[in-house]
Amino acid sequence: MTTALITHPACLLHEPPHGHPERPARLREVLKLLEGDEFRALIRKSAPAASMEDLGRAHPREFVEAILDAIPESGFVQIDSDTIASPGSGEAALRAAGAVVEAVDMVMAGEVKNAFCAVRPPGHHATPTRAMGFCLFNSVAVGALHARAVHGLKRIAVVDFDVHHGNGTQAMFTRDVDLFYASTHQSPLYPGTGSADETGIAHNIVNVPLPPGASGAEFRRAFDLVILPALERFAPELVIISAGFDAHRDDPLAQLRLDESDFAWATEAICAVAERICAGRVVSALEGGYDLEATARSAGAHVRALMAA
Repeated sequence: MTTALITHPACLLHEPPHGHPERPARLREVLKLLEGDEFRALIRKSAPAASMEDLGRAHPREFVEAILDAIPESGFVQIDSDTIASPGSGEAALRAAGAVVEAVDMVMAGEVKNAFCAVRPPGHHATPTRAMGFCLFNSVAVGALHARAVHGLKRIAVVDFDVHHGNGTQAMFTRDVDLFYASTHQSPLYPGTGSADETGIAHNIVNVPLPPGASGAEFRRAFDLVILPALERFAPELVIISAGFDAHRDDPLAQLRLDESDFAWATEAICAVAERICAGRVVSALEGGYDLEATARSAGAHVRALMAA
């Protein structure tokens, strides 16, 4: 078994106005790097569009319909203060969520050991009823709830190393004892959630906020001392990674000091726990990362670690 790369050209057609940090070039650079010879073994799959049934497990149908109805035929629509839709945004968001669904199906069928969804827009800020923080639908939550409904899994974990706290995923998981969410993120920083005392209904939420300027050593310590032991205790049947690369020292939207080796290390560590607990079943989805070169290099290091797991 190997690693799947799941993406779709429609994810490049979500085009916020010029100057917006969540731009198509982010994904274009990641995909360009993943065309390199060292990634030839990837199983490349086209992302399907998520169905209303898929999305409806994480979001009320009325919310999904309202977002899709808001997509403009031309120009832009302001969804919230920093989340903007263009004519291609609806299909991009459907393909992003559908990629995670497809990845779960492939991993659960044993077609691949793990998968990386190279998609946009990101998803981890989207709450059940609110699109925010560049996110329309919460793709990792859609994938987790699909794993439960279709594959009969009970315990599913999401580990999030994006520099911004995934408030949307936490909101969806916090009252469900069989869903686990763990996050390292910069604090203070948008969206202002993710304090260590936010622990969920049964300590199924684990947050390790890091101060501005924190290094890779502090990030790794957070994983070693808090995140990984909690993940192992939870004993998931599937691990999903919210793979944001904006904690990189070159990223313009935050002030952590990680580099690509830290993302590779975290990926290896998560995969090692998954190997012990759930036959190595890991699905990863791209979240943030706004310096083009740093994001591409970091995604490459992440995928190399998945391929080596």
